Amino acid sequence: MPRSKWKTPFIDKSLFKRLDFECENQPTWSRRSTIYPAIVGLQLPIYNGKEMVTRKITSQMVGHKLGEFVPTRKSFIQKKRGGGKKKKK
Repeated sequence: MPRSKWKTPFIDKSLFKRLDFECENQPTWSRRSTIYPAIVGLQLPIYNGKEMVTRKITSQMVGHKLGEFVPTRKSFIQKKRGGGKKKKK
């Protein structure tokens, strides 16, 4: 269910105060904050639960949450088979 239209987009207060001064590369732990047009073009380090991951904010990201662009789980990569045993004649 989408967010009500009468509610404004959520932006964490600490993040909002820091971004007013155009402080690039200031780390943020607020993955729940909505991306708004004023921060397009900045590079923000966003916490993924283990480390800070730097992401450049683009115009296509506006309206989404910061946490959508930083995965918190390691993606599974299937191991390649070694060829198995060769038959001897």
